[in-house]
Amino acid sequence: MAPGLYTDIGKKTRDLLYKDYNTHQKFSLTTCSPHGVAITAAGTRKDESIFGELHTQIKNKKLTVDVKANSESDLLTTITVDEFGTPGLKSILSLVVPDQRSGKLELQYLHEYAGVNASIGLNPNPMVNLSGVFGSKALSVGVDVSFDTATSNFTKYNAALSLTSPDLIASLHLNNHGDTLVASYYHLVKHHSGTAVGAELSHSVSRNESTLIFGSQHSLDPHTTVKARFNNYGMASALVQHEWRPKSFITISGEVDTKAIEKSTKVGLSLLLKH
Repeated sequence: MAPGLYTDIGKKTRDLLYKDYNTHQKFSLTTCSPHGVAITAAGTRKDESIFGELHTQIKNKKLTVDVKANSESDLLTTITVDEFGTPGLKSILSLVVPDQRSGKLELQYLHEYAGVNASIGLNPNPMVNLSGVFGSKALSVGVDVSFDTATSNFTKYNAALSLTSPDLIASLHLNNHGDTLVASYYHLVKHHSGTAVGAELSHSVSRNESTLIFGSQHSLDPHTTVKARFNNYGMASALVQHEWRPKSFITISGEVDTKAIEKSTKVGLSLLLKH
C-alpha cells in the first residue's frame, strides 16, 4: 500500500478532532447529472455576515474541471488530469480571477513506496513547494518545504513521521521552522460501531505553551454519528450528524467554555443536500 501524500499524515486524527465542528449556519445543495456535471450552491452565515458560493464540477474520463464563484467576486478555476502520462501521476492547474498572480501548477505522484507533491506559482517570482512521503502504509516519513524565489528564502520546512496499524495511527510533526511539535493519536476501538478516540498535543518552543485536545466519536446507528472533544483550556464541543438520505447530512454542533458557560455557548447548524 502507498504511504499517501504529506497531507495524509495525521489526517484521521484531524478529521476526528476538527471536521464538521462549526458555530455558524451553513446550507449546501448539490445537483448531479448522469453526464458528470455537478452544481453546488452554498451559503454560510457567520455572526452578522452571509457568504455565498456557487460550485460547478464537470468530469469527463480523466479530466475534471472545477469552477467556484463566491460572494466576494472571486472566481477559482481548477483543472485536474488523472493518470497524466503515467499511472499514479496527477496534474492540477488552478487560477483565481481577478488575481493574475494566483496561478499555480501542481503535480502529484503516488507510488507503492512514495508520495510526492510539487507545485510552483505561475508568476515571475513564484513560490515553489515540494513535499514527499517515503515508506509504507505501516511506517512512513515525510518532509514539506517551500521556497520563495523572490526573497531566496525557505518560508517553510516541516517534517513528519507516521506509524499505522489496522486499529491505531500515531504521527509526529515538526512545524514552523522547528518551533512547533505536534503529536497525534487515533485509535479505532470498535469497528462495527465506528467508535474511535483521538488526541493531539501541540507544543510551541518559543512561547513555551502546550495545547492538548481529546476527542471521540461513536455511531448510534448506520446513519447517525456523535462526536465530542475537550481541550486543556476548558473548551468543550459536541456534534450530532445524521445522514437522512444518501450523501445528505444534517449536523448540529455546539461549543462552550466550561469556565464561563453562561456567556460562551455557541450552536451551529449545517445542512447538506445532494440529489
